[in-house]
Amino acid sequence: MAKRQVTRNARAMAEDHNPGAIPVDTSQIAQGALAGKTALITGGSRGIGFAAAMQMGRLGARIIIVAQDSSRIQEALNQFQAESISATGYAVDLGSPQAIQALTEKLNGEEIDILVNSAGVMSEKTAKTLRTEDDEWRRVIGINLDAPFFMIKHFVPLMVERRSGRIINVTACLGRFSGPGTSGGLAPYRISKAGLNALTKNLAAEVGNGKRGVLVDAVCPGHCKTDMGGQDAPRTAEQGAETITWLAARELNDQTLTGLLWEDRAIVPW
Repeated sequence: MAKRQVTRNARAMAEDHNPGAIPVDTSQIAQGALAGKTALITGGSRGIGFAAAMQMGRLGARIIIVAQDSSRIQEALNQFQAESISATGYAVDLGSPQAIQALTEKLNGEEIDILVNSAGVMSEKTAKTLRTEDDEWRRVIGINLDAPFFMIKHFVPLMVERRSGRIINVTACLGRFSGPGTSGGLAPYRISKAGLNALTKNLAAEVGNGKRGVLVDAVCPGHCKTDMGGQDAPRTAEQGAETITWLAARELNDQTLTGLLWEDRAIVPW
């Protein structure tokens, strides 16, 4: 009965939030699906990143969260501990390539099986292409696009060597070149997410689109109740994180699709 309920929920989420979308998989993720795996999640102390970390931890993964605020990291670690999830956390300024380099040194070559680039910031609401201050541009691009690039640069080569890994970039439908991505406004945010979409597609092709054991995908979590999305958002962070967890846990076979933008387990046009 539980499995049938999860199946209905997955299909309903896709149809309600992305009309006409058909999930490629509506099955329940197996318990223990991520046992023995290590997941590194940026922005993992709150919001969608935390929800994804918690879901993956419940499936058996060892969790490493990266965030800026040490107190929030500790709060998250306390919640992981309460559920007997193995987790550690690091306070890192993701806007600094040097800080990301230092993180790699702290982890000292530890094998990362899953990388989730979830940390993100919103631009000022009035920020348009011709009305964005230099500092605001650098702030948003630095977190939303540069940080995922440097995380990938430092942690993905070992995945490629092992021929095994999952990279999941949390993007936004405002970064698409279709639908909601074509309205203008919020220039640094939209452009940073469009760049992250391009980074996803390019990296996926460079590592063989799954043929070499590494899957690279982007997720649009939708408008969720988070610090960024606000409490009036229609979706929970857990709903936004579900496709991230599914991508992290799915098996690789001849039918596996990758190098794509996903929303509620359904493929979304770029």
